[in-house]
Amino acid sequence: MSDYRIETVCVQGGYTPGSGEPRQIPIVQSTTFKYATSEEMGRLFDLEASGYFYSRLQNPTCDFVAAKIAALEGGTAAMLTSSGQAANFFSLFNVASCGDHIVSSSAIYGGTFNLISVTMAKMGIQATFVPPDCTEEELNAAFRPNTKAVFGETIANPALTVLDIEKFAKAAHAHGVPLIVDNTFPTPVGCRPIEWGADIVTHSTTKYMDGHGAAVGGAIVDSGKFDWMAHAEKFPGLCTPDESYHGITYAEKFGKEGAFITKCTAQLMRDFGCTQSPQSAFYLNLGLESLHVRMARHCENGQAVAEFLAAHPKVDAVTYCGLPGDKYHALAEKYLPNGSCGVVSFELKGGRPAAERFMSRLKLAAIETHVADARTCCLNPATSTHRQMTDEQLRAAGVPAGLIRMSCGLESARDLIEDIRQALEAV
Repeated sequence: MSDYRIETVCVQGGYTPGSGEPRQIPIVQSTTFKYATSEEMGRLFDLEASGYFYSRLQNPTCDFVAAKIAALEGGTAAMLTSSGQAANFFSLFNVASCGDHIVSSSAIYGGTFNLISVTMAKMGIQATFVPPDCTEEELNAAFRPNTKAVFGETIANPALTVLDIEKFAKAAHAHGVPLIVDNTFPTPVGCRPIEWGADIVTHSTTKYMDGHGAAVGGAIVDSGKFDWMAHAEKFPGLCTPDESYHGITYAEKFGKEGAFITKCTAQLMRDFGCTQSPQSAFYLNLGLESLHVRMARHCENGQAVAEFLAAHPKVDAVTYCGLPGDKYHALAEKYLPNGSCGVVSFELKGGRPAAERFMSRLKLAAIETHVADARTCCLNPATSTHRQMTDEQLRAAGVPAGLIRMSCGLESARDLIEDIRQALEAV
């Protein structure tokens, strides 16, 4: 599908039925797969042949959908996971282990910040967080000899900062490590980080890719461009024999195009089992088929709501990179020329009390711990998704305590604005 535009890939990528085969991706709802001989199955366990033997590692339905996402991002290989958190954890843990170090943007989703700063720290992996707006000198100063990866979000959730992908990629590559970018908010319809230098792309497919709040999931896409063997001393897990898998050296056997995902599947999925179910993958694919249509409407509604809020006297600040006066507008024009997403962050005059009163008066927009859905929803991150962070950490992440994150769905923009207007009257 590489010759087709992204709209066509959304609809038909990843799966091409043969004569008389199902037109829709089939749901292979089976844990195991039958073989005629032990030798046939043995070749699968030795990674000498492609196929399936247990759905904790791979499943045809999941692989069809992963192939579509890889095509959408312009990658060479991909895998589905049980959640976006699992995707981010796997992508980092696939290259970093006890005693290693990660450089990350500080403006990332609160759950991911906690994953890196707390849970992975308990595993002996340290991290240095840098502001997304840091200078090249400040960014380079964060690296250590044991740094194994750089991480950031194309559009941070919920701070809505826009990552300067080329700047972070340049620094990562100068230090011989990959740049991992979470591309959940713009999706490949809005931005393809690999084209700007990212090496690994992750997604919470629960969000816009699914788009209907139907199934939790995640995805990892490998660009196939990072030369692991050129930095073999940094990545022994990829560049030396894996004795837990028959002594395979992934980077040698599967090359730049397949080493990362193969190791992630054969090693991490094998041991952690964060598998996406075939049923969830089927729902995800239904969402992907309309992704290019839905993202245009999400961006249109987000822009309209942001413009309304920016002009309202009770609103103290609005963050939306589509606004000409936004701090990240120039970066958005570079990386997101066709629109960013439907998520708008704003602060009301009166801080957290005003935010709570506003949210209690909404009628159309629902208070949910969710985002990037067909239905409009909103929340106060400091009391929900980011409540594990201190006020200092919240400020560093660009998420002040009174911030409201509104995810504009697919409803009429006029109805959304009227709902916001009447809620603001109560503030």
